[in-house]
Amino acid sequence: MKHTFLSILAIIILLTTSKAQLPQSFPALLKQEMPKVVEWRRYFHQHPELSTREVNTAGKVAELLRSWGLEVQTGMAKTGVKAILKGGRPGGVVALRADMDALPITEPSTLTFASTATGMLNNQAVGIMHACGHDAHMAILLGTAEVLSKMKKDVPGTVVFIFQPAEEGPPAGEKGGAPLVVEEGALLHPKVDVIFGLHIFSNLEAGTIGYKSGAAMASADFFTIKVNGKGSHGANPWLGNDPIIIAAQILEGLQHIVSRQEDITKAPAIITVGAINGGVRNNIIPESCTMLGTFRTFDNATQKDIAARIKRTAEMIAASAGATADVSIETKALVTTNPPGIAKRAVPALEAAIGADRVVEVPWKTVAEDFSFYGTTTPSFFFFLGGMPKGTDPDKAPAHHTAEFSIDESGFEAGVKAFVQLVFDFNKK
Repeated sequence: MKHTFLSILAIIILLTTSKAQLPQSFPALLKQEMPKVVEWRRYFHQHPELSTREVNTAGKVAELLRSWGLEVQTGMAKTGVKAILKGGRPGGVVALRADMDALPITEPSTLTFASTATGMLNNQAVGIMHACGHDAHMAILLGTAEVLSKMKKDVPGTVVFIFQPAEEGPPAGEKGGAPLVVEEGALLHPKVDVIFGLHIFSNLEAGTIGYKSGAAMASADFFTIKVNGKGSHGANPWLGNDPIIIAAQILEGLQHIVSRQEDITKAPAIITVGAINGGVRNNIIPESCTMLGTFRTFDNATQKDIAARIKRTAEMIAASAGATADVSIETKALVTTNPPGIAKRAVPALEAAIGADRVVEVPWKTVAEDFSFYGTTTPSFFFFLGGMPKGTDPDKAPAHHTAEFSIDESGFEAGVKAFVQLVFDFNKK
């Protein structure tokens, strides 16, 4: 009896720790695929579209997926695309996600495939550029889909491909992004067992994969504080109630939340005021002043606590001056968390894909991802793909969300390898 128990235990351990062997055809298929992945990335880069406006992008993605025999659904979360591949071997359901939208940034014409696209955002004409790597994410996921479709008889279980719009956030007054994907039930038909996503980073060396177990990326909340005072002539401030002075006091008070009120030994937090708007000329004290900002945390309880403290700080400082403050806060992303149990399985798969020496644990990232919303309903894991040329100083790498953003396309192969390995490892029976 003891011998039988130990044998069963050994089998369980083997199944949960051994890495699935990929089909012998995979290396040759990957080699054939990579020039296409680069070509697709450059196409998407040259033809970017803003959040929830990714109509032509979605059309291109859907056309390619259909050509490989996948079951394709369009219109997900307005402009998203969902595709389903049913493998030839038994297994569960793994989802892979890429984001599709570009940013309102005008790109310099330094690349042969630079964007010249323009559009309208909040009634303002803007340039449009893939300045965060979403073009690469789509190309990598398309490459993964085609390779898996060519190995279909050997693929375990079902693979769901999610091409998500509006990761950067839908236009004001609209719903979109991952929250809408989840709300529409895109992960329920079929029911996804685990979902994976990646993000390319310009300051992580190409060919390298980074990960963080537990909290990996910060939450993101945007806040607006409108200070309501009383206008007067700038020469007679005692006749009014200066909302700009009050806004300055609130600005200082907000910084005390992190430096004096939160226990930063648990995890860091950031509060940033990015804009203060009030008044029209130098000798008129305005009636009101508006502050715009964001705060980032690595703990959902801290996220709620800081929101409450921002509201209380602004309202009470304004009240102490005989004014009022209207505070609104909108959650853009939750903390992106990689559950330790999933990370324990995913990291060996990443190491099997590209080599243990190329997989590194990285610090918290204070940028945010709406991939975090998938984790509210489905087990999830998010990792980082290197896009920096070898030998580059990470501190001098071009930053995301800037016109100078650029990535090394040689790192794309590691992304395809990782996705394929994760499918086989998490769907194996």
